[in-house]
Amino acid sequence: MCDTLVALPNFTQNGGLIFAKNSDREPDEAQAIVHIPRKKYSEKFLKCTFISIPQIEETYEIVISKPFQMWGAEMGANEFGLVIGNEAVFTKVKIRKKNEGLTGMDLLRLALERTKNAGDALNCITELLEKYGQDACGGYKNKDFFYHNSFIIADYGEAFILETAGKSWASKKIEKFGSISNGLGITTDFDQVHLAEEKLIFPFNLIPKPDPFSFRDYFSDFLYTKIGRAKTRQSCSLNLVSGTHGKLNVKEAIGILQTHHLPDPEFDPKKTNTSSLCMHATGITNPSNTTGSMVAEIRKDKPSTIWLTGTSMPCLSLFIPVFFGTHSLEKIMAPGPKEDGSLWWQTEKLHRWICLDYQKRKSLIFDELNKIQSSFMAEEEKLLSTKATIQELEFFSNSCIEQVKDFYTRNIHLVSKKQS
Repeated sequence: MCDTLVALPNFTQNGGLIFAKNSDREPDEAQAIVHIPRKKYSEKFLKCTFISIPQIEETYEIVISKPFQMWGAEMGANEFGLVIGNEAVFTKVKIRKKNEGLTGMDLLRLALERTKNAGDALNCITELLEKYGQDACGGYKNKDFFYHNSFIIADYGEAFILETAGKSWASKKIEKFGSISNGLGITTDFDQVHLAEEKLIFPFNLIPKPDPFSFRDYFSDFLYTKIGRAKTRQSCSLNLVSGTHGKLNVKEAIGILQTHHLPDPEFDPKKTNTSSLCMHATGITNPSNTTGSMVAEIRKDKPSTIWLTGTSMPCLSLFIPVFFGTHSLEKIMAPGPKEDGSLWWQTEKLHRWICLDYQKRKSLIFDELNKIQSSFMAEEEKLLSTKATIQELEFFSNSCIEQVKDFYTRNIHLVSKKQS
């Protein structure tokens, strides 16, 4: 399960576009935050997660958050201020399960690497979709987890929701703000629609197309969408954005990603269900954990800021500011499949320990965590107001990374003392 939201400049406090996403994956599926500079290629083909496709001559600079073992990404941005997030959606279209297509994460990264704006990214994804399809496993240890995808695609000037079912798709332009949460939502209100010859699962292949045509009503799988409480989470995120009355800022966007299905004093991760935006895995009916989070503020005349956790559970995480043209993310070790020295796995020790007695143990770190996060935001605002150089922004980002590492190192030691 995942949740993605966007607010256009006409609905934000500072007049930038704000994009936010929680990536919900299997609990042990560590997520890497990666900076990839602009590159030129002599190779003719590119190996994506499962298949190879023709490579292009040059790709753009990107910052992404990705499952450690995948080529594609759950969310990211590029040097031109294009941001994209994807969600699993469950449809009536039959999937062959041969891993002969592109994952939604592949499609996302390809669009970030190859296009400069939201309109071109929408075209890129749909063209790749029609050519290669999305018969590709999206699971980690669960090799039977196949699904289709929806996307929020945005730049400073415009944003779109793109929903897919096999090689069929529909898109809708966002006017002020929007969100997606693991369910098809475009009905008859699409701006564009493409219907491929899709083989539906029996008995859905016997159901005629609705008139007027509704993408959601024709393609959506009721059971998986309902179990995932997609409507509940989407309604929650939309209401929280709407409640800012056109003054959404980064702090509030982070707060939305940290939202649980119960008020904080009542919340217990062991009792989480799929209606939480900040997801905590509890078992077979709720197998997903938020393994990485991102908030981006895309500006027209100033550098954009990409805020990334590089850790699970945004309710217990610090968001690190990153800027294009810098190399700060090289200071963060990419995680592997097992516990290692990476930021992701080191913080996981603390996060999982806190969740055993959430309210009591969270109180040991929460005041300091909030103080550090507030200092990051205040310093970022100050640097942008004084037109800081890229070198100054990189120094600031590096400093934030060191403070985050220090915070977790000290508190992991505190955990050890409490356990002894």
